[in-house]
Amino acid sequence: MAPSYPLIGRAADAVLFRHSGGVVTAAGFLAAAEDLAARLPPGAPVIDLCRDRAAFAVAFAAALLVDSVSLLAGERSPERLRSLAEAHPGAVTLSEDATPPGPMPHRRVCPDWSGTPVGPMRWLQAERLAAIVFTSGSTGEPVAHRKRWGALAVRSMAAAAQFGLDPWRPAEVLATVPPQHMYGFETSVLLPLHAPAASWSGAAFYPDDVRMALAALPAPVLLVTTPLQLRALLDAPVTAGGDGPAGVISATAPLDPALAARAEEHWGCWVQEIFGATEVGSIASRRTTAEQAWTLYPGLELAEEEQGATVAGPFAPPTPLADRVALLPRRRFHLLGRSSDLVKLGGRRASLSGLTRILAAIPGVEDGVFLAPDDLEARPSARLMVLAVAPRRSAEEILAELRPRVDPVFLPRRVQLVAALPRNELGKLPRAALLALATGARDG
Repeated sequence: MAPSYPLIGRAADAVLFRHSGGVVTAAGFLAAAEDLAARLPPGAPVIDLCRDRAAFAVAFAAALLVDSVSLLAGERSPERLRSLAEAHPGAVTLSEDATPPGPMPHRRVCPDWSGTPVGPMRWLQAERLAAIVFTSGSTGEPVAHRKRWGALAVRSMAAAAQFGLDPWRPAEVLATVPPQHMYGFETSVLLPLHAPAASWSGAAFYPDDVRMALAALPAPVLLVTTPLQLRALLDAPVTAGGDGPAGVISATAPLDPALAARAEEHWGCWVQEIFGATEVGSIASRRTTAEQAWTLYPGLELAEEEQGATVAGPFAPPTPLADRVALLPRRRFHLLGRSSDLVKLGGRRASLSGLTRILAAIPGVEDGVFLAPDDLEARPSARLMVLAVAPRRSAEEILAELRPRVDPVFLPRRVQLVAALPRNELGKLPRAALLALATGARDG
């Protein structure tokens, strides 16, 4: 018999989500999902655009109840929605808004959390396609990745074990990342369905939002964030005083150990970093201030193949990693860098992220990035580009600072100063947006 897992693996009275008006129990959540499912066309792909985390989760659950797949895309521009509709005929958009965001059919999501489920808990086959998640586009066009229900459910249970969640004292998850992205989806939507945790569904993007949420939530609180947002929180004056989180989880970009140490000292808590990717989800973690090696989640296996490393887990086939690794004993490994991050010029190799870290360390540079043109290796005269946010420095000064720190072959011909980099909600830089900014800055 094919294995299956429940839609919600919690007691009926367990708190799954919190909001400013109260709590959402497992029973109330299931009733709201059944109510929304009755208004959905069976089998139609669902584009879940809900901003409220509990509403997003109930839309995802309702789609599962009518054998539909959820399309999770962080970008909600008309062009992106049109592209999704063309690729998935019959797709329906779901959001809290009454006005349809695009030309496809639309359903408004306004959950009533006080209802009672009309039937027993639904169990779903492990091989059931539950979601299609799209990459952020930081290395090119967004790519779709199919997620099976068994892999999602088992990974939630593994995350609970990895971070030591206590069944007798459930954690409160305060996430600053959107639920449409794989990181936010796993930690703030799926985790409460199968692990002792409740997710905050109110505002949590700006420092003031986080401060108010920390004041409203019972302990212990896990802050799920990104390095960019963590720095903003620590720099904001509102973070002084008051209770802080019991732990911080960071992902989407490498976490500077100095920033992790600053957060641990400020809040008196641990800071852990997740390693993962949209293709495979979260696969490992580490305490950034204490170790360089990563520890795999329970149930996952990492292998070194001829073409590179692969990771496999329950109900998920072996998937190639874009990163190079060195395996260590006791299910640990070192990251050696991303394959696509390496560039070659004049017979030499360099890491774009390593060059960007050098740029970021220059006094006065608030943000910046090294960027490789598409024809870098094919065109002999091609060189790397640099975009920098540095209001108090000139491009010539930054280039002069780079000269003694960077191999001459990797020096940009010039530095382009910009007002801001086109970072998305997770702090990532979509490559297409970067290239467009570089072209605009050069033309300007």
